[in-house]
Amino acid sequence: MRAFVLRGIGEVQIAEKAIPEPGPNDAVVRTTAAMVCTTDVHTKRGAMPVAPDVTLGHEAVGVVHALGEAVDGLHEGQRVAVSGVTPCFQCETCQRGFTSQCGGVILGAAKFTTRGDGNMAEYFLVGHAGANLAPIPDDLSDHQALYATDMLSTGLVAAEHAALDFGETVAIFAQGAVGLSATIGCRLRGAGLIIAVETLPPRQELARRFGADVIVDHTRCDPVARIMELTDGHGVDAAIEALGSRQTWEAAFRVTKPGGRISNVGYHGEDPEPLEIPLEPFGYGMSDKQVYAGLNRGGRDWLNRLFRLMRTGKVDPTPMTTHEFRFDEIVKAFRMMEFKEDGIIKPLIHFD
Repeated sequence: MRAFVLRGIGEVQIAEKAIPEPGPNDAVVRTTAAMVCTTDVHTKRGAMPVAPDVTLGHEAVGVVHALGEAVDGLHEGQRVAVSGVTPCFQCETCQRGFTSQCGGVILGAAKFTTRGDGNMAEYFLVGHAGANLAPIPDDLSDHQALYATDMLSTGLVAAEHAALDFGETVAIFAQGAVGLSATIGCRLRGAGLIIAVETLPPRQELARRFGADVIVDHTRCDPVARIMELTDGHGVDAAIEALGSRQTWEAAFRVTKPGGRISNVGYHGEDPEPLEIPLEPFGYGMSDKQVYAGLNRGGRDWLNRLFRLMRTGKVDPTPMTTHEFRFDEIVKAFRMMEFKEDGIIKPLIHFD
């Protein structure tokens, strides 16, 4: 089979690999469609330690090719999706509800690429398949189902961790695919004022479409001052950091009111320096501000919930797809994602 692999830091290509064989609790999926994530870009740049020649990717859907003998409730030929995180759902950490930290390891459920091959390949292996594979409903396209695997899921979890109540105010820093999905999530949770911080006009337009009430462009104003102005000097009830930048991390603390919540889903691994918390907005450690750093939760039940939101018309994330490619064009698609060429947000990769 063909797979999109990381040869070494900075070097990616399509390579031949053997089709994986399932263990008793595993499944092998034949890929029909996938998407490139900015996490793959971070990995290419060396931000995450991975094995040489590892297959990249963690956003894919497909058809069941083979099943382990202990897997129930699935059959060969069935259309399925899998989350970008694949928890065991059996360990103590999963049982406590922190499924993305499976095994008591930081991001332990992020097994694609970081702990084995990813799924940007013609076939891929899924562990704990009975709990992690979700059949795709007939009235949902592969394109729609792909968003449930990571972007929509992570963005909605960011909104969930912001713990918004009806009518509350929220600022979302960055409107990439995760930030846009967080905007969708904040609208679903009944936020009264959604402030989206973004500079690129196509993303600003999508943010408005997905529910943002006000767009703040940091190239035109001081975003902290503008957000404080929009909230009559009080600050927002919650801030979501969806970029992974030192500047937006600190700004989130500055715009959040005392007793408010800061939800971080941005990846901060490319900058080796420790993040700093601005002391005055943090009340020198006594501001009653809560910080939640989390990720996609994974699992069949969660995927089914996201499918339901799309099937009933409450959510349509597909306008974030700006480009489409065949798998043999994956290197080009990856380069465009890395350098943010041609207004790209999410590229859809076709395997069939």
